[in-house]
Amino acid sequence: MTVSIDMGQASAGGATSCCFDLEELLATRLLVQGNSGSGKSHLLRRLLEQSTAWVQQVVIDPEGDFVSLSDRFGHVTVDAAGSERDLAVIAARVRAHRVSVVLNLEALEPDRQMKAAAVFLNALFDAERDHWYPVLVVVDEAQLFAPSASGDTGEEARRVALGAMTNLMCRGRKRGLAGVIATQRLAKLAKNVAAEASNFLMGRTFLDIDMARAADLLGMEKRQAEAFRNLERGHFVALGPAVSRRPMTVRIGPVETVGRGGGPKLTPLPEGRPEELQELLFQPAGEPERSAAEKPSMTQPVPAADVLDRLTRQAVARETVETDPMDRETWEQAVDAVIAELLDDSEAAFQPVAALYQDFQVRCRIARLPGRPPDLAAFRQRVSLARAGVNRSEIDPQVWSSAETVSQNLPEEMRGVYLLLAKSALEGRPCPSDAEIATAYGTRSTGRARWLLTHMEEQGFIVCVTDLRGNRIVTLTDLDCQTTAQPARAAI
Repeated sequence: MTVSIDMGQASAGGATSCCFDLEELLATRLLVQGNSGSGKSHLLRRLLEQSTAWVQQVVIDPEGDFVSLSDRFGHVTVDAAGSERDLAVIAARVRAHRVSVVLNLEALEPDRQMKAAAVFLNALFDAERDHWYPVLVVVDEAQLFAPSASGDTGEEARRVALGAMTNLMCRGRKRGLAGVIATQRLAKLAKNVAAEASNFLMGRTFLDIDMARAADLLGMEKRQAEAFRNLERGHFVALGPAVSRRPMTVRIGPVETVGRGGGPKLTPLPEGRPEELQELLFQPAGEPERSAAEKPSMTQPVPAADVLDRLTRQAVARETVETDPMDRETWEQAVDAVIAELLDDSEAAFQPVAALYQDFQVRCRIARLPGRPPDLAAFRQRVSLARAGVNRSEIDPQVWSSAETVSQNLPEEMRGVYLLLAKSALEGRPCPSDAEIATAYGTRSTGRARWLLTHMEEQGFIVCVTDLRGNRIVTLTDLDCQTTAQPARAAI
């Protein structure tokens, strides 16, 4: 299945959409170049928003512009102010649990930004083979982490950061890491890092050396390089196997979230008499600042967004007070009921967990469940069990507890499949079909289901054999039980 990401409109084609082949992009990487104000961050945000439902994402964010993705799309913001060991542990968990994150580096000095990014990227790179799932790794202002020459930063920080970026772009593909790097100037970016990208989006630039290098990467003649000076904000020349075989001008489409930075906005200067402003500037240090120029007018209208935010907070506080207390068992049953209602839709079984989680949070609010809903990891495990239709009512609780203990050694999305196999084996029923296993895993692909069984067998959790009739039998090694025969491709 080809997954197309709509990035905007192809200018030469009128209303023709410009789409990226996501799978091809993951395999061939992307380089974005453009001067400050050309729309690079807007382009990256569009790419992240359009692909968030399909692939795990890691954003290396030196300015804190992308933390707003967490409110709309559930990205976890990782504050890089912790120790290097903490960052390495978090990065390993990010790969193991397939959580989309934004590494916020804005609170650090340049040297520490480079070291923190290097530690995080290296930990992603060094993840265990079982966790080599596809990850879109977006690095904004890549010239900071892979400079072409030493500058104001220390040589050690430059060396480790450049090594991490080289690993990402040169060797990351086999480990599932797909680098997307954005830079203001190609001349400032290390050539061995930029050379590994096969897809390019070149925005507005003015320096001759950058225009010449951009034209060279796109296979354009030198006389055509002048076109990069005339590009409008948000317009890029695209080329690569994931987007177009020939250079094509693209206008990037709108985004749903907004960065915390953005361009300068003209605002009126504060009003006040000269003597008041002078007192404001020259009052002794340590005294509280009081000035009529700083006090908002009582007649000034309050923005509608502030009013809605205030009403929302009051409504939440009122719901917290008015909601009847609920014991833990009742709360768990209520959560399971919300998930069951969510999965009643036949298409819900095949939607990404991140998209389901957003719907789940809204339904919890509607149902007025007290307290915070389960986090994403706990929700993923509950959905996995619900998709598998696991019910232990007819099984010895002690034996079933052993099955649950064993399943904890698997990723959350695989535990439901293991328990589905365990239930069939403990009840003496046939092995579930490929279609049943695929549904429990949240996919329509029966090939994916067979891959999952092979993966679990390689890890030593199960043993699959085929009898003389071609029927599949699964043995659960830790539980010392096995299913009865079932045609491996039945009910597809």
